[in-house]
Amino acid sequence: MTDDPLLIIALVACAIVLIILLMGINAFRKGGVEGSKQSNRLMQWRIGAQFVAVLLILAFVYFRRQAGG
Repeated sequence: MTDDPLLIIALVACAIVLIILLMGINAFRKGGVEGSKQSNRLMQWRIGAQFVAVLLILAFVYFRRQAGG
């Protein structure tokens, strides 16, 4: 199962979402107008990355069920 390329890509996408989330929280922690703008921009990126990650997870589950495993 761990040798499935789609699973690896989905896990990498999840890691990217986590990194973007942590960067957004850090920018929010800095405060100020610039920190707020940067945090907002990063959280918008997180939503997009999270959407892609969920699609990849769903694709993995779908193809895994089709293969009978």
